[in-house]
Amino acid sequence: MNKEQQELLDDAYENYKNKTEIMMGHGFHGILLSQQEFINKCKTNPEFSERWGLKIEERELSWEERSKLLSTEQFYEFGFLSPFTDVIINYYLNQKNIPTKLITITYNDKTIDSYE
Repeated sequence: MNKEQQELLDDAYENYKNKTEIMMGHGFHGILLSQQEFINKCKTNPEFSERWGLKIEERELSWEERSKLLSTEQFYEFGFLSPFTDVIINYYLNQKNIPTKLITITYNDKTIDSYE
């Protein structure tokens, strides 16, 4: 996760924390989640995520998407070698430390993508 994404997460959590503390001061009997619990709940509970305006999507990249992260010249050396091309390409991509996951965070109409 990059610095910009962390800032979005921090802003969303501060908003959640402030509003929850205000509600608790007015008799609301809820539990204040830690930042990690808040993030995990946003990842797994669409209603909660929508309520707080924080959308976190994580997905695995296909080898085609991973290969696009390489320059065409680096990737060209493989061509289409055999029925095992997928395995070979994935091995090569892993050796080059090409990211395997895309993380998209959206908060306050701002979206930031990062690769891991």
